[in-house]
Amino acid sequence: MAHAADRVRPTARVPAHAADRVRPTARVPAHAADRVRPTARVPAHAADRPRLTRTRPVGRDRPPPRYHPHMSERTGEPHPLDDFGWHPDPELVWFADPARSREAVEALGAAAWEVALDWLYDEGFRRPVGPMRYAELRREWYGASPDAPAATVGPPAAPADPVAAAAILDEFRARLAERQFSSYHRRSWSYFTPPPLLLSIVGELLTQVIDQGVDVWHCAPSGAFVEEETIRWLCDLVGYGPGSFGALTSGGVMANIMAMTVARDVQLARLVAGGPGRGDDPRSRGEPLPDPPRGAALAGARVYASDQAHFSIARALDILGFPEGTLRIVPSDDRFRLLAGPVAEAVAEDRRAGLRPFAIAAVAGSTNTGSVDDVAGLTDLAAAEDLWLHVDAAYGGAALLSERDAGRIGSLARADSVTVDPHKWFFQPYDIGSLLVRRREDLRDTFHREPEYYRTPGHEEEPLSFYQYSLEGSRRFRALKLWMSWKHLGTSGLGRLVERTDDLAARLATLIAASDDFEALPEDPALSVVCFRWLPGGRGAAAGLDEATLDAVQDRLQRALEISGEGWVSTTRLRGGTWLRAGIVNYLSTEDDVDGLLASLRRLGTDVVREMGL
Repeated sequence: MAHAADRVRPTARVPAHAADRVRPTARVPAHAADRVRPTARVPAHAADRPRLTRTRPVGRDRPPPRYHPHMSERTGEPHPLDDFGWHPDPELVWFADPARSREAVEALGAAAWEVALDWLYDEGFRRPVGPMRYAELRREWYGASPDAPAATVGPPAAPADPVAAAAILDEFRARLAERQFSSYHRRSWSYFTPPPLLLSIVGELLTQVIDQGVDVWHCAPSGAFVEEETIRWLCDLVGYGPGSFGALTSGGVMANIMAMTVARDVQLARLVAGGPGRGDDPRSRGEPLPDPPRGAALAGARVYASDQAHFSIARALDILGFPEGTLRIVPSDDRFRLLAGPVAEAVAEDRRAGLRPFAIAAVAGSTNTGSVDDVAGLTDLAAAEDLWLHVDAAYGGAALLSERDAGRIGSLARADSVTVDPHKWFFQPYDIGSLLVRRREDLRDTFHREPEYYRTPGHEEEPLSFYQYSLEGSRRFRALKLWMSWKHLGTSGLGRLVERTDDLAARLATLIAASDDFEALPEDPALSVVCFRWLPGGRGAAAGLDEATLDAVQDRLQRALEISGEGWVSTTRLRGGTWLRAGIVNYLSTEDDVDGLLASLRRLGTDVVREMGL
């Protein structure tokens, strides 16, 4: 066999019946026509680094497909592919024969990857969001007249006939490429959507190809172990011991709903049944938990959270059948933190009223400001008052990746359950959240079911099937991207990226504090979220503006930044006022981007106040 170095690379095979088909070609934007393509730079210190090489034979040197000996391929004519001649890309519909389809599949992959990289470098780094408003873009997307009410414009019928893959990729270029949000733009600092790590993107690609359903072990034999490993890593990260467990979810909302479900069916069940303190778990004696409370048994239950808690806590209690008033909101302090003292007072008041406190929902990294509740104090309070403690660390939990910054959120090890969202500060693509519990049996006792169609005869031990630990049945293989990218960077590397974004937020806050025309609330960020506003003419001049006018300035300034394409921040409401909000989880950003954002806002703000007549 010829050495691979001398082997001719195969070109895409175009079947005879598709000879006239349009194939996607590389699109070179006009503004990039003269761009010099960079060559691969190999740092000196990386001279001996293992290089990515192709390990499989190519072209006609590939071995024949490996079928089970009792599944021989049909020989002779007609070939199964002939049954798909009704499609312009038959080899991309019936692709089981590598001799007939692999080169076409490789060509499709190459074309799709080219489209992806063209978008990334020609659009993704160019601007974070498009300039159009919702109604305008909706009318354009659906081909409606400019004056058509947006509510009357809607999708067309589903396509009746097949279309070639090349045409669909071309449609992506023409219709979608310029109309995307980009987390890759270096001043894209709004919601917690980071640019995903490249190995996590590769992991997501492999996930879609192998298509594992990590609900029943048979549908993901090794996938279940990959998820088990990543759950173990996350449990170790929050300080849980060997008896802990968890499940990956679609995000923080699902994780918080599951957490409140477990708190109801484990903690509240025991309280309603009048059982002993939580230190005496009947399961330790081989006895089952009391029946989970439903209906009238939920009356009088109380959960405590701050005004900065995620909306999903209230949503969870609604879904779970709790009556109105179950969630008691305790005001946060001047740094938007939930403190133990006010919660203790609320618990005592509710007990005197004959109500049944059973849980605290704390936050370690709020969506609004990045604030971190008094987790240590709330942990002690929960233990003293026999309450379930759930910590929503969907965003802030990643601070534990950094030895330097872990102390910003404190220890989560004594919480009963913790939400962590890797698609936030672990730099993963959507979607991957997680719920972690200190006691594995809490998940299983809450969600365990044994439908007859999921029987597993023939196994000495019961296989790990995640549907028994989760609210979800069918579950995609979310773990692979995190597993691969965590291995690629290591905990220390992920921690460096967290520190980088914390440092950028600190720089932004420092520049704001040193200026006369910006102010932040709070002045120093707990993590990497900075809430701030522009003060037209400086602090003295802005003091003469009423709050409604100052709020309008922030809204118009945010929109002006959006239109300019120079950056993107969101807005929020704090203490009755409108503030700009920079949630910096973008590890591609630099200090120059921080400086540049403030410069852009000052320049754009001048136009805003002129247009407002101020």
